[in-house]
Amino acid sequence: MYFRFRSSVVSYCFSCLNPLLLPTITSSHSLSDGRTLVSKDRSFELGFFSPGSSKNRYVGIWYKNMPVKTVVWVANRINPINDSSGLLVVNETGNLVLTSQNKSVVWSANLSKEVRTPVIFQLLDSGNLVLRGERDGGSETYLWQSFDYPSDTLLPGMKLGWDLKTGLERRITSWKSSDDPSRSATTTHVRSRSVTTTLVRSRTVTNDLPGYDSGSICT
Repeated sequence: MYFRFRSSVVSYCFSCLNPLLLPTITSSHSLSDGRTLVSKDRSFELGFFSPGSSKNRYVGIWYKNMPVKTVVWVANRINPINDSSGLLVVNETGNLVLTSQNKSVVWSANLSKEVRTPVIFQLLDSGNLVLRGERDGGSETYLWQSFDYPSDTLLPGMKLGWDLKTGLERRITSWKSSDDPSRSATTTHVRSRSVTTTLVRSRTVTNDLPGYDSGSICT
């Protein structure tokens, strides 16, 4: 089961994609438009897509084997690429970046400090895209993870609310439209660090959602 925060389910065309055999890409490789990364159990797929009738290109994660292709996470929600020049790569400082023409950065994981050890990015069976040290193996020590930055879908294992150690707020926000995954005015989040109620907010409606205890997160 998963919680989806969108008014409708939208189909996309993912034809002619060339999936990679492994769910991991090292710093010496990259993911280009037209190729995809598939999780080990083949549940999720990461790649470039164009939503609805839009020609803009986004990096996203979707269910691989659902009859209706359903995107659950988008990286560059507010900065689309207008051609097929996109490249997802780990740069020389260990940061995960998405570049377009002339290697201009349109999105990044925005790590706070440089990583000196070899870094990989990996799509887990949970649908979580993680950035980790190449020698960390199966540990859950991540330099960055997409689960900390949800789009419009709450997947099993995601947390919603405040991380009291880092000050990070996790919230989900619906798409503007079926053609535009940028953030709309409707969002679900924890009201404050000291209040346990989770809200759905839009321009005209505020609804309390019950069932959120422990002060800060929903699991």
